[in-house]
Amino acid sequence: MRVLGVDPGLTRCGVGVVEGVAGRPLTMIGVGVVRTPADADLGHRLVAVEQGIEQWLDEHRPEFVAVERVFSQHNVRTVMGTAQASAVAMLCAARRGIPVALHTPSEVKAAVTGSGRADKAQVGAMVTRLLRLSAPPRPADAADALALAICHIWRAPAQNRLQQAVALHTAKAPKGRTA
Repeated sequence: MRVLGVDPGLTRCGVGVVEGVAGRPLTMIGVGVVRTPADADLGHRLVAVEQGIEQWLDEHRPEFVAVERVFSQHNVRTVMGTAQASAVAMLCAARRGIPVALHTPSEVKAAVTGSGRADKAQVGAMVTRLLRLSAPPRPADAADALALAICHIWRAPAQNRLQQAVALHTAKAPKGRTA
């Protein structure tokens, strides 16, 4: 399975591609950051994020895109930019028919470190170890994008089985009842 992880942001949008399957060693295919100037017009910044993500999709041809789920922050301006960049990533994937999964920051941290409260340094250290890299990817947005891809690879099989079980249960339920 090849997954493009996207850590959305307007100034720095982390992107990372990981290939592998749960239970086997994973391989980093690529990692980077799509950058936009903070003083540029919002529309131009969103176009730049779109172009950057499209370039990653063209170059790496992922089967899935994993995007960090936007959560409430104290700084409304920051969360709006993050949400807008997230929407651009989802749009680019949807346009190509690539399935998109959203993972919360704590879900990603728990998947790669064992603790949903891990800090950026712990996430970077575990990404480095899991992908057998010589140094943590920089900036942290790049490491976070790889962590998203790893999280998706490890969690997708269980999530798919759960969705199949729910669909089967729903299909077998008498008409008018779903539980």
